[in-house]
Amino acid sequence: MPLDVILLVLFGALLHATWNAIIKAGSDKSLDAALISAGGAVSALPFLPLLPLPHASAWPFIGASAILQFAYFQLVAAAYRAGDIGLVYPLMRGCAPLLIAATSGFILQENLSGGALVGTMTISAGVLTLALEARRGSSRAIILSLANACVIASYTYVDGIGARISGNAVSYTLWMSLLPPVLLFSWAASQRGAFAVVSHVRRNWWRGLIGGAGSIASYGLALWAMTKAPVATVAALRETAILFALVISITVFKEKASIWRYVAGVVIAIGGLVLKLA
Repeated sequence: MPLDVILLVLFGALLHATWNAIIKAGSDKSLDAALISAGGAVSALPFLPLLPLPHASAWPFIGASAILQFAYFQLVAAAYRAGDIGLVYPLMRGCAPLLIAATSGFILQENLSGGALVGTMTISAGVLTLALEARRGSSRAIILSLANACVIASYTYVDGIGARISGNAVSYTLWMSLLPPVLLFSWAASQRGAFAVVSHVRRNWWRGLIGGAGSIASYGLALWAMTKAPVATVAALRETAILFALVISITVFKEKASIWRYVAGVVIAIGGLVLKLA
């Protein structure tokens, strides 16, 4: 994998950890997730007239991605309500690249080199190691986390293919971002009432705008990288976001880090080095 691709994916991972921290710090995770999604759409709007439309063949992938993104945000909120973030986040983010690495040869006919496969597995092992530090968990949290890992793997495939056939990965990303917030806010209004939704938006719109810009930039960088390198490799490298999440948890949230966090950080760093050398 070229160095410039690696650096941009790592920057995207930092942005990913940042917008997740914004959701974690909020009082209402479901509505904050919807706000982040909406912020991404608002950030995309000014750039749409400057970019070519995705090829017609990519539009079905954009529609499928929107539905999967809706499911993703719903499962994120549900999993965090059911269990500790130290268990939920590693399971969701660590299992997804494993699923992709195991199936990319069949689905995309991408055969990873031995070094790339070792790097992918090493990064995933490092992320999953973080689950060992979780003190609280439940079978429901584990089931929701694993279900979301399947959703993450699914939309990674959908968007990886869609970005490649769209003719422009950035344009694909921006158009893809428009529909999920419509679905999320429609669902929230139907479940909790329009007044509660509007009140939350008025108080926290700035969080959604900042987090949404980071979210769309993070995912756009990943999709661009998938046009330059194997999807499974990019998906695994993107999970280094957990390293940035570790720094944020210690410096911002003042959380105490167990030995497992540092062990995981070393393992993930080794995995990233293996990917660079592969």
